[in-house]
Amino acid sequence: MSAGQVFVVSAPSGAGKSTVVAALRARQPELGYSVSLTTRAPRPGEVDGEHYHFVTRDDFLDRVRAGEMVEHAEVFGNLYGTSAKVVAQSLETGRDILLEIDVAGAAQIKKRFPQAVLVFLLPPSRAELERRLRGRGTEDEATIGLRLKGAARELEQAGHFTHLVINDQVERAVDDLAAIVRAEGLRLARTWESLRGAWGV
Repeated sequence: MSAGQVFVVSAPSGAGKSTVVAALRARQPELGYSVSLTTRAPRPGEVDGEHYHFVTRDDFLDRVRAGEMVEHAEVFGNLYGTSAKVVAQSLETGRDILLEIDVAGAAQIKKRFPQAVLVFLLPPSRAELERRLRGRGTEDEATIGLRLKGAARELEQAGHFTHLVINDQVERAVDDLAAIVRAEGLRLARTWESLRGAWGV
């Protein structure tokens, strides 16, 4: 049995990452998923344990000190991270796992798992990103400005990713992401061992 693969999807805030990832998971339920931990407050409609594990800052930092996080980062004053145990369990059973994390977390994952597949999701333009941020109606002007500046900084890191998906239409973006997952599953290094016996080699 080949080991599972780590897929990372990162994007600027407001790019539609959660929507695209949720649609991909609905289409491919066999794909593992790690629900991130965060110290930020839930937004309207968010459910603890489904969208995020909402924890206190002290709890989060205790987990970091205990080595329980495979990656973590602070974004706009809030901490986000991924459970090392969840990732390890998925990979050890040969199941691919999808991480929906920020650019800084993606860099940490790449160092720990050099073969990880990193996908950068981006709206078609800065103007469209701004429109989406304003459309959420959850941030004031100052926060929107900070998020746009943050998006510019994150865009500078896009070259470190293995794939770029433009989210102009959700279904098209999901198709592209699904194609990346499918192509990775067809890599010779991942499929050959399971076929050796059938071919008597």
